[in-house]
Amino acid sequence: MTDTLKSLGLLGLFLGNLLAATVVPFSSDALYIATLATTGRPLACFLVGTAGNWLGSLITYGMGWLGRWEWIEKWFRVKRETLDRQKAKIDRYGVWLALLAWVPFIGDVFVIALGFYRTKPIPTAILLLIGKAGRFLVWNLILGLFT
Repeated sequence: MTDTLKSLGLLGLFLGNLLAATVVPFSSDALYIATLATTGRPLACFLVGTAGNWLGSLITYGMGWLGRWEWIEKWFRVKRETLDRQKAKIDRYGVWLALLAWVPFIGDVFVIALGFYRTKPIPTAILLLIGKAGRFLVWNLILGLFT
């Protein structure tokens, strides 16, 4: 899948990063690095990669927002006490968890939890954007391609 998306250039980067920030198990980092190396357009990759990954996180946040306690209890057999403990953790750190949305595996869980437990949408969206942008900025700096 990475090769197909890579062949689409910046459009593939956008689509791949969008998908990677949802519940689709996919590495946005590998695609980002490959696209950055093949296009030689660090600013465009930074903007497109960040936009796609941020939009994907907003979709994941929205999916969490639409979730219902009853569904989680019934379909996933999670006890109400467990949900209450998780909510206490979300309440403790709040929207600041959005800065960790870029972390592989657990980042998407944080995002869906932020939506499920109804953190404030605007601050959450801003911190998601900052975290996602920071991730791709670091890749540009590591690879020496941000000029």
